[in-house]
Amino acid sequence: MNFIEFRNRFISLVCFNTDQVYASYPGFDRNNLGRWVNKGYLVRLRQGYFTFPEFRQQKDFAWYFANRIYKPSYISLQTALSFYGIIPEAVIQITSVTTLKTANFRNDFGEYSYKTIKNELMFGYELKEMEGDRRIMFATPEKALIDLLYLYPFYNSDRELSELRLDESYMEEELNMERLHAYANRFNSKALFRRIKLLKAVHNI
Repeated sequence: MNFIEFRNRFISLVCFNTDQVYASYPGFDRNNLGRWVNKGYLVRLRQGYFTFPEFRQQKDFAWYFANRIYKPSYISLQTALSFYGIIPEAVIQITSVTTLKTANFRNDFGEYSYKTIKNELMFGYELKEMEGDRRIMFATPEKALIDLLYLYPFYNSDRELSELRLDESYMEEELNMERLHAYANRFNSKALFRRIKLLKAVHNI
Protein backbone atom coordinates (compact mmCIF):
# COMPACT_ATOMS: atom_id res chain seq x y z
CA MET A 1 0.00 0.00 0.00
CA ASN A 2 1.36 3.41 -1.01
CA PHE A 3 1.10 5.91 1.87
CA ILE A 4 0.50 8.88 -0.45
CA GLU A 5 -2.54 7.12 -1.91
CA PHE A 6 -3.71 6.23 1.58
CA ARG A 7 -3.24 9.80 2.81
CA ASN A 8 -5.16 11.24 -0.14
CA ARG A 9 -8.03 8.89 0.64
CA PHE A 10 -8.32 9.67 4.37
CA ILE A 11 -6.95 13.18 4.97
CA SER A 12 -10.37 14.79 4.49
CA LEU A 13 -11.80 12.66 7.33
CA VAL A 14 -9.22 14.11 9.76
CA CYS A 15 -9.89 11.23 12.18
CA PHE A 16 -10.47 7.70 10.91
CA ASN A 17 -10.64 4.18 12.31
CA THR A 18 -9.65 0.75 11.10
CA ASP A 19 -13.23 -0.15 10.11
CA GLN A 20 -13.17 2.73 7.63
CA VAL A 21 -9.80 1.59 6.33
CA TYR A 22 -11.02 -1.96 5.71
CA ALA A 23 -14.20 -0.66 4.08
CA SER A 24 -12.05 1.17 1.53
CA TYR A 25 -9.31 -1.46 1.25
CA PRO A 26 -10.65 -4.94 2.18
CA GLY A 27 -7.23 -6.57 1.82
CA PHE A 28 -5.39 -3.90 3.79
CA ASP A 29 -2.42 -5.06 5.89
CA ARG A 30 -2.98 -3.65 9.37
CA ASN A 31 0.76 -3.71 10.03
CA ASN A 32 1.04 -0.74 7.68
CA LEU A 33 -0.65 1.46 10.29
CA GLY A 34 1.92 0.58 12.94
CA ARG A 35 4.78 1.20 10.55
CA TRP A 36 3.36 4.57 9.50
CA VAL A 37 2.89 5.58 13.14
CA ASN A 38 6.50 4.66 13.88
CA LYS A 39 7.67 6.74 10.91
CA GLY A 40 5.59 9.73 12.03
CA TYR A 41 3.25 9.59 9.05
CA LEU A 42 0.24 8.92 11.31
CA VAL A 43 -0.71 9.67 14.91
CA ARG A 44 -2.51 7.02 16.95
CA LEU A 45 -5.34 8.61 18.97
CA ARG A 46 -6.40 5.37 20.69
CA GLN A 47 -6.55 1.74 19.70
CA GLY A 48 -7.92 1.64 16.15
CA TYR A 49 -8.20 5.46 15.69
CA PHE A 50 -5.73 7.62 13.81
CA THR A 51 -5.09 11.07 12.42
CA PHE A 52 -2.33 12.91 10.57
CA PRO A 53 0.48 14.85 12.29
CA GLU A 54 -0.28 18.18 10.59
CA PHE A 55 -3.42 18.56 12.71
CA ARG A 56 -1.25 19.09 15.81
CA GLN A 57 -0.73 22.68 14.69
CA GLN A 58 -4.37 23.44 13.97
CA LYS A 59 -6.73 25.00 16.49
CA ASP A 60 -9.50 23.03 18.22
CA PHE A 61 -8.64 19.58 16.87
CA ALA A 62 -7.78 18.23 20.32
CA TRP A 63 -11.39 18.98 21.31
CA TYR A 64 -12.76 17.63 18.03
CA PHE A 65 -11.00 14.31 18.59
CA ALA A 66 -12.60 14.02 22.04
CA ASN A 67 -15.95 13.64 20.29
CA ARG A 68 -14.65 11.31 17.62
CA ILE A 69 -12.55 8.69 19.41
CA TYR A 70 -15.21 7.71 21.98
CA LYS A 71 -18.81 8.22 21.00
CA PRO A 72 -21.43 9.11 21.81
CA SER A 73 -19.84 11.75 24.02
CA TYR A 74 -19.73 15.49 24.47
CA ILE A 75 -17.22 17.77 26.19
CA SER A 76 -18.40 18.80 29.64
CA LEU A 77 -17.28 19.00 33.28
CA GLN A 78 -14.03 20.88 34.01
CA THR A 79 -13.11 21.42 30.36
CA ALA A 80 -16.43 23.08 29.52
CA LEU A 81 -16.44 25.12 32.73
CA SER A 82 -12.94 26.39 31.94
CA PHE A 83 -13.95 27.15 28.34
CA TYR A 84 -16.81 29.36 29.54
CA GLY A 85 -14.60 31.06 32.14
CA ILE A 86 -16.63 29.69 35.06
CA ILE A 87 -13.56 28.18 36.72
CA PRO A 88 -10.20 29.97 36.61
CA GLU A 89 -7.87 27.05 35.98
CA ALA A 90 -6.63 25.95 32.60
CA VAL A 91 -7.64 22.30 32.40
CA ILE A 92 -5.02 19.81 31.27
CA GLN A 93 -7.38 16.87 30.69
CA ILE A 94 -10.16 17.10 28.14
CA THR A 95 -13.18 15.92 30.10
CA SER A 96 -16.32 14.50 28.54
CA VAL A 97 -19.40 12.50 29.44
CA THR A 98 -20.59 9.43 27.58
CA THR A 99 -23.12 6.63 27.73
CA LEU A 100 -20.24 4.16 27.34
CA LYS A 101 -18.12 2.92 30.22
CA THR A 102 -15.69 5.28 31.96
CA ALA A 103 -12.42 5.52 30.02
CA ASN A 104 -9.17 7.43 29.75
CA PHE A 105 -6.86 7.88 26.78
CA ARG A 106 -3.60 9.70 26.19
CA ASN A 107 -2.14 10.69 22.82
CA ASP A 108 -0.13 13.47 21.19
CA PHE A 109 -3.09 15.84 21.45
CA GLY A 110 -3.62 15.47 25.19
CA GLU A 111 -5.26 13.43 27.92
CA TYR A 112 -8.90 12.43 27.51
CA SER A 113 -11.22 11.46 30.35
CA TYR A 114 -14.78 10.16 29.93
CA LYS A 115 -17.36 9.75 32.70
CA THR A 116 -20.45 7.58 32.33
CA ILE A 117 -24.02 8.85 32.46
CA LYS A 118 -27.32 7.14 31.67
CA ASN A 119 -28.77 7.32 28.18
CA GLU A 120 -31.61 9.59 29.29
CA LEU A 121 -29.11 12.11 30.69
CA MET A 122 -27.31 12.53 27.38
CA PHE A 123 -28.64 16.02 26.64
CA GLY A 124 -27.79 19.66 27.24
CA TYR A 125 -25.07 20.05 24.65
CA GLU A 126 -24.75 22.17 21.54
CA LEU A 127 -22.66 22.13 18.40
CA LYS A 128 -19.86 24.69 18.34
CA GLU A 129 -18.36 25.69 15.02
CA MET A 130 -14.66 25.16 14.37
CA GLU A 131 -12.46 25.71 11.35
CA GLY A 132 -12.97 23.49 8.33
CA ASP A 133 -16.77 23.55 8.70
CA ARG A 134 -16.60 21.01 11.52
CA ARG A 135 -18.50 21.01 14.80
CA ILE A 136 -17.71 20.06 18.38
CA MET A 137 -20.35 18.76 20.81
CA PHE A 138 -20.00 20.92 23.94
CA ALA A 139 -22.15 21.02 27.08
CA THR A 140 -23.97 24.26 27.79
CA PRO A 141 -22.62 26.01 30.92
CA GLU A 142 -25.60 24.84 32.93
CA LYS A 143 -25.25 21.20 31.85
CA ALA A 144 -21.49 21.22 32.51
CA LEU A 145 -22.21 22.37 36.06
CA ILE A 146 -25.01 19.84 36.55
CA ASP A 147 -22.82 17.03 35.20
CA LEU A 148 -20.06 18.01 37.62
CA LEU A 149 -22.33 18.07 40.68
CA TYR A 150 -23.96 14.79 39.68
CA LEU A 151 -20.81 12.84 38.81
CA TYR A 152 -18.62 14.17 41.63
CA PRO A 153 -20.64 13.62 44.83
CA PHE A 154 -17.89 15.00 47.08
CA TYR A 155 -19.07 18.51 46.12
CA ASN A 156 -21.48 18.33 49.03
CA SER A 157 -20.18 20.97 51.45
CA ASP A 158 -19.58 24.71 51.57
CA ARG A 159 -15.85 24.10 51.60
CA GLU A 160 -15.75 21.81 48.57
CA LEU A 161 -18.00 24.08 46.53
CA SER A 162 -16.01 27.17 47.51
CA GLU A 163 -12.80 25.46 46.39
CA LEU A 164 -14.25 25.18 42.90
CA ARG A 165 -13.74 28.97 42.74
CA LEU A 166 -16.65 29.49 40.36
CA ASP A 167 -16.63 32.97 38.85
CA GLU A 168 -19.00 35.09 40.94
CA SER A 169 -20.02 37.50 38.18
CA TYR A 170 -20.78 34.61 35.82
CA MET A 171 -22.82 32.82 38.46
CA GLU A 172 -24.82 35.95 39.32
CA GLU A 173 -25.29 37.48 35.86
CA GLU A 174 -24.86 34.91 33.11
CA LEU A 175 -25.78 31.47 34.40
CA ASN A 176 -29.31 30.59 33.28
CA MET A 177 -30.93 29.43 36.51
CA GLU A 178 -34.18 28.44 34.81
CA ARG A 179 -32.27 26.14 32.48
CA LEU A 180 -30.17 24.81 35.37
CA HIS A 181 -33.31 23.79 37.28
CA ALA A 182 -34.93 22.33 34.17
CA TYR A 183 -31.87 20.16 33.59
CA ALA A 184 -31.74 19.11 37.24
CA ASN A 185 -35.39 18.02 37.15
CA ARG A 186 -34.56 15.54 34.39
CA PHE A 187 -31.99 13.86 36.65
CA ASN A 188 -34.58 13.24 39.37
CA SER A 189 -31.85 13.02 42.03
CA LYS A 190 -32.43 14.27 45.57
CA ALA A 191 -28.69 14.37 46.18
CA LEU A 192 -28.22 16.58 43.13
CA PHE A 193 -30.99 18.94 44.29
CA ARG A 194 -29.24 19.25 47.67
CA ARG A 195 -25.93 20.14 46.02
CA ILE A 196 -27.61 22.75 43.82
CA LYS A 197 -29.32 24.28 46.84
CA LEU A 198 -25.98 24.43 48.62
CA LEU A 199 -24.29 25.90 45.54
CA LYS A 200 -26.88 28.68 45.39
CA ALA A 201 -26.35 29.45 49.06
CA VAL A 202 -22.57 29.58 48.67
CA HIS A 203 -22.88 32.05 45.78
CA ASN A 204 -25.94 33.95 47.00
CA ILE A 205 -27.94 33.27 43.85
